[in-house]
Amino acid sequence: MSFRYTLAGRLLRDPLAVLGLSIIVLLVLSALFADHLSPHAYAELNIANRFASPSLEHWLGTDNLGRDTLSRVLQGGRIALLVGILSVVIAGGIGLLLGTLAGFGPRWLDNTILFLFDTMRAYPTIILALALATLMPRGLSTVIIVVVLTSFSEYGRVARTQTQSLREHEFIAAERALGASSIRIILRHILPNILGPFFILVAINLPVVITIEAGMSFLGVGVPPGTPSWGSTLKDGFDHIRTTPWLILGGGIPLILVTIGFTFLGEALRDVLDPKLRGER
Repeated sequence: MSFRYTLAGRLLRDPLAVLGLSIIVLLVLSALFADHLSPHAYAELNIANRFASPSLEHWLGTDNLGRDTLSRVLQGGRIALLVGILSVVIAGGIGLLLGTLAGFGPRWLDNTILFLFDTMRAYPTIILALALATLMPRGLSTVIIVVVLTSFSEYGRVARTQTQSLREHEFIAAERALGASSIRIILRHILPNILGPFFILVAINLPVVITIEAGMSFLGVGVPPGTPSWGSTLKDGFDHIRTTPWLILGGGIPLILVTIGFTFLGEALRDVLDPKLRGER
């Protein structure tokens, strides 16, 4: 198969996919090389230079403690990607497993797992975060647990729906007639056919997860105080909005870029992996 007809080749022919991928690559590289790109140490205090306007020394100014805003934004990208990727991998893995079992298993198992999905989706993310914050120490682990608990059911429902659709196909019945076990059918035929819609959902949900982390940090139930986070930067900007607008811009622009990048990529993946949906846009 020539490169033109591969997944990467088809994505690179879509201008929105190229734009989305460019934004994502830029954000990933800025997070990976934050130590080298940061003009100052993110925790370096300079009270005499607090709320400084943008300059050649501080491109995004400084915060209420004189810390360089750009350095904290670059370091905050690491936390955003770490929380986003870990949460999506864990929640996606749990949802994929439970959803496949629900869609392929007996009726009682389907009803039990579906009840679990409905129960977890009934809890608003922020309310659950506030409740867990009183029981667990502030930190990334708490943020990841909250995100996983509130999002795995969405992945599970997609996996369940796709599995139920596939289990009625003739090739599945033929496999059963040949004596194939349920595990073999799931691994060889079900999973490869549901991964396309699953990856589309992952791409679209990643910025949502990152925004949840920023929201929890904004409310004071996310990362510990002093930790560089886009949500913490937004909170500082909101508290001192009459003094400087640069903190809000520093915390808000990366969230906007993440959302644009992964949304464009998710839309392009949907067109490539499920061409039937193109006419519905």
